[in-house]
Amino acid sequence: MSTTRHLLNRQRRLAAAATSRGPAAPAPVTDRPPTGEGPDRGDRETAPPPDGHAAGSVARARLPVLLCVLAVLLAGFAGYAAHRGSTLRDDPATRNAALADVARTSELKGQVTRAVEALFSYNFAEPGALDRAAEAHLSGAAVRQHADLLAAVRKEGPQQKLVLTTTVTRSGVERIDGDRSRVLVFADQSNTRTATKGETSYGAAMLAVEARRTDDTWTVTGIDTLGAGS
Repeated sequence: MSTTRHLLNRQRRLAAAATSRGPAAPAPVTDRPPTGEGPDRGDRETAPPPDGHAAGSVARARLPVLLCVLAVLLAGFAGYAAHRGSTLRDDPATRNAALADVARTSELKGQVTRAVEALFSYNFAEPGALDRAAEAHLSGAAVRQHADLLAAVRKEGPQQKLVLTTTVTRSGVERIDGDRSRVLVFADQSNTRTATKGETSYGAAMLAVEARRTDDTWTVTGIDTLGAGS
């Protein structure tokens, strides 16, 4: 009987102690997912790399292709540039030094001006001056061309006491190609016949003069009257 009473008293004490301590504390909450609901260590190690690594791999794969395309483009441009350069070198306008060599152009114009004025001027009192001018300034086909153009002046000059004066008013270099050139010359001419009361006539002339340079001297090698005598 005492044993039963002892057990009942012990249960009452335990119940009273539990009531005095209050409700049991809740279980602590953690951020770790429950077992089986998230990737384990093995899954994290085999996960795909971030997007940056993938983009880098793709760029490295495309680099050789881009380099090949660039090399083809550069080769094509080099071929075009070489062809264009050859075309420019073969262009007569590019070889024309009159477009760029100011010093040589000025030298040519000065010498051709002096030559034309001497070659197409005549004084009956000094006919030998025309011969000296022809010897100094003419060569090649120009020798015969000049003789034909001045034949009437030489023939009639002594009788009519002719004085022919040619003055170059303007000239333009059409072409300088190495040691050869072509010059357009504009000139005024006065023709005085002193045997007939000093009658004077005036006119204008235009010539195309071919010239060749030897050392520092331009010599007239061709005279074209541009159809004036035809």
